[in-house]
Amino acid sequence: MHYIDSSVLTIEKVREIIFEGKKLALSEEAISKIERCRTYLDEKMASNDKAIYGINTGFGSLYNIKISTENLTKLQENLMKSHACGTGDEVPHEIVKIMLLLKIQSLSYGHSGVQLVTVNRLIDFYNNEILPVVYTQGSLGASGDLSPLAHLCLPLINEGEVYYDGFRQPAHKVLEKLNLSPITLKSKEGLALLNGTQFMSAYGVYNLIQADKLAHLANIVSAVSLEGFDGRKEPFNELIHLVRPHNGQLATAAHMLELLEDSEIIAQPKKHVQDPYSFRCIPQVHGASKDVIDHVKKVFTTEINSVTDNPNIFVGEDEIISGGNFHGQPLAMALDYLGIALAELGSISERRTYQLISGLRELPAFLVSNPGLNSGFMIPQYTAASIVSQNKQLATPASIDSIVSSNGQEDHVSMGANAATKTLKIVENLERIIAIELFNASQAIEFRRPLKSSNFIEMFIKTYREEVPLVTEDRILHYDIEKSIHFLKSFQVEIN
Repeated sequence: MHYIDSSVLTIEKVREIIFEGKKLALSEEAISKIERCRTYLDEKMASNDKAIYGINTGFGSLYNIKISTENLTKLQENLMKSHACGTGDEVPHEIVKIMLLLKIQSLSYGHSGVQLVTVNRLIDFYNNEILPVVYTQGSLGASGDLSPLAHLCLPLINEGEVYYDGFRQPAHKVLEKLNLSPITLKSKEGLALLNGTQFMSAYGVYNLIQADKLAHLANIVSAVSLEGFDGRKEPFNELIHLVRPHNGQLATAAHMLELLEDSEIIAQPKKHVQDPYSFRCIPQVHGASKDVIDHVKKVFTTEINSVTDNPNIFVGEDEIISGGNFHGQPLAMALDYLGIALAELGSISERRTYQLISGLRELPAFLVSNPGLNSGFMIPQYTAASIVSQNKQLATPASIDSIVSSNGQEDHVSMGANAATKTLKIVENLERIIAIELFNASQAIEFRRPLKSSNFIEMFIKTYREEVPLVTEDRILHYDIEKSIHFLKSFQVEIN
């Protein structure tokens, strides 16, 4: 069980909650804050008849239209329905779960004015694996993630669709089956649910969890490539990196030396004085991407511990203030930065693959015996190159774009949602590129026998060989690439 409270929610903690299957519950602290804020808002509405944005007014450019008290519930329900305009692919279930967790966390701070029953119902969804159907397209990342969050929260009012028991079905059928009555939304609740950055944030958190693993795997696979290429270990000497002490560079160099420890291949005399940059500059390139990942983690850690709806309610100060915490600019820029960093890990990986098939360092052309009759590993490099080029296109920043919406009221938007979804595509592409490098590197290292690599690398290759056998003559390599991707997905790494 994980209790929602005001302690810092880290990216690592989210990973633990989601992937270890923990259930959620509100702490006494969170319950008190939610109830105190809702009581304050109810009393404020009962004693005050002036217009307060989003509470008794229309939304967006309709902000100046006052809504009567008897229509406040209808106002919130209309908001939920009218904003559910998503389209495109469905958001992956793991990311929907993170969206639910982060929305609950944000509402728990007691600045949003929601009912306790509303937050508890979101917890019911999470704990019972009732996962709303949410779509990838529809958010500008400015007034929060309006459309995706509308789809996320529609089941609260018996609308929309959910996945439950493995099937996509109308939400009202699932709620009826579980004896869960629809929530009667009170003033501001619809806006509190729809305003917020939980779509961008959930994608960012998921991307960061995957990025950590892939950056670690990039080091491991590059070490296998280095051994296959009969490369040198001097570029990883700590002395080099202490005089240019970027954290990621230092950590990567140390990791490479650890991976190569006691290798017979790395210890043998070398005929060449230097390696190409894709090998020699692994600490500098991988390390720079690692530093970006760490920076983006800080941005998202701040975000997922924040209140991002509007207006914000400050009970102690007796203030209800309309502002712009829903604007996704910090996330959009961070996601773009992350996408660039991950694209570069793929770019240098493909270059190592290219070097391995080039007939250099006493390796056969295309890493296969009897080249000519056999094309060997000629075309996997094509595949990696095409994916690398797609990542270059996807790494074009979304955050430099904007478009006017809501009759000019929302005249600058972050495009953070687009940054989020395309960064996930970069993540998926990177995994494929590294898998192709592993496929090549594991083949190349066999030409260094009978010398052995380090104990870790030998164990890693032996485990990989259980899924992907050595290529001795041409076969359909698509299946080997798919098995290589599956191997990386299932391989567990310990990240420091």
